[in-house]
Amino acid sequence: MISFPGARVWSRDGNILHNTPFRGEHVCSPREFGSGQRLYVTSPRGDDHLSRVYSAVPKTSKGYNLFTNNCEHTVSRVTHGAPESPQLRSWIAGVGVATLTFALTRHPGATAAGYVLGRRIGRRLGRWR
Repeated sequence: MISFPGARVWSRDGNILHNTPFRGEHVCSPREFGSGQRLYVTSPRGDDHLSRVYSAVPKTSKGYNLFTNNCEHTVSRVTHGAPESPQLRSWIAGVGVATLTFALTRHPGATAAGYVLGRRIGRRLGRWR
């Protein structure tokens, strides 16, 4: 399987698993997925997870949810066996630190710096798992 930017998985049989707000988790062809755009491979992997690609799409497909089942959750569940979204985690940490900074300082510059710091903390927390 192959992961793409934007958190999609391409199995060696030529189909792509991804998760969108309008269709939820589903498997489609590269032509349908790419809509005429060029597709780039970012991290090739072996076929040992191929069965997980199809078992990840339940009989009744899970709907898209930004916080509990987004495209990163889908790919992480297929490739690593557990759903997680590092981008969402870092975004939430950034907003949390920015909110706390604003509450304490009421300064927009300090709030922006708090957001950046929170994003970095969120990314590092993901690496320690």
